[in-house]
Amino acid sequence: MAASDPFEYGTNPILIVFEAVWWYIDGIAEDGPMGMTKYDRLLHILNLLRARRNMTAGRLAVECGVTERSIYRDILALSEANIPIYYDNGYKLASDSFLPPLNFDYDEYQFLKTATESTPLRTTDKYGAMAKRVQAKIEACLSDAVRKHSRFTPVAMHVDIPMTLEQERSELFYGDIEEAATNSRCLRISYDSIESGQTERVVEPYFIIFRGRAFYFVAYCRLRSQVRTFRLDRVSEVQPTEELFRRREDICAETYFDGSWRVFSGEPVKVVIRFSGAAARVVSMGNHHSDELIESADDGTIVYTVTCRGLQEIQRWILGFGREAEVIAPDELRNELAAIGAYLRDTYDA
Repeated sequence: MAASDPFEYGTNPILIVFEAVWWYIDGIAEDGPMGMTKYDRLLHILNLLRARRNMTAGRLAVECGVTERSIYRDILALSEANIPIYYDNGYKLASDSFLPPLNFDYDEYQFLKTATESTPLRTTDKYGAMAKRVQAKIEACLSDAVRKHSRFTPVAMHVDIPMTLEQERSELFYGDIEEAATNSRCLRISYDSIESGQTERVVEPYFIIFRGRAFYFVAYCRLRSQVRTFRLDRVSEVQPTEELFRRREDICAETYFDGSWRVFSGEPVKVVIRFSGAAARVVSMGNHHSDELIESADDGTIVYTVTCRGLQEIQRWILGFGREAEVIAPDELRNELAAIGAYLRDTYDA
């Protein structure tokens, strides 16, 4: 596609731009380390040039996860597509009229920026790269006024979501598990269970979820003949299979953890705890479970009642309050805490 003037786009600029870009790549899917196809990378470069000033080939290469040589080829492709790119202490667009703005206001921009920067999905290869592309697209849509406001306004909001997972192992099989869940395909996995150690099992994965500071996936386990929750970084090997499974309609991310204290599940158990001192004030000021009841006494103590699935996680929570928490029911939990208390006394009195 040729033009006598590189700044003339014709009567339908968007169609001309995309036709030229598609003509250049001609169906080639050249993926970089960030997982972008060449087409995605060209659009990502356009958004970066719109949103940021003085982008050199080196900086573009880092953002896109490719070599500078690939960036030079991409710049040439965009120029041949009649997009007015020039170099002046970095690459710039002479005009961005072919990409209309979405007119985000400042608050909308800050909300989207905070959401993309704080999501735990940024720790995964796939969604980490996607978050960068989305953020560049958002910045490319800002008006000059919002961009200036953002540059000179201190950040007043930040979300920090702590994680306890081993990131490298968690990332290793994220894509395989997500793909199997999407396509309802069985997986053969090696899993390091806290209770039973290393095991081989075939699972039917339903969804991945970030909950309780780590990524988990919920799957029907054929070894245990139960639906189980697996922590992603305890998976040491994944072998995709061609076997399809029939999905159960009663297993979904929105309702699966209803009643659980955090991640684990089990039979519903009614737990009653008396809190005193600072613990009573802390517990009274927050919401800890969807099915809880707090009753205050005249002496400043409170009685906390909750029905949750399983005791392991709520037991850890109770222990965090030390002597200011007393379990009234059930006896099973009360006896377990008494045994822990005896162990601690014997250990530290020795």
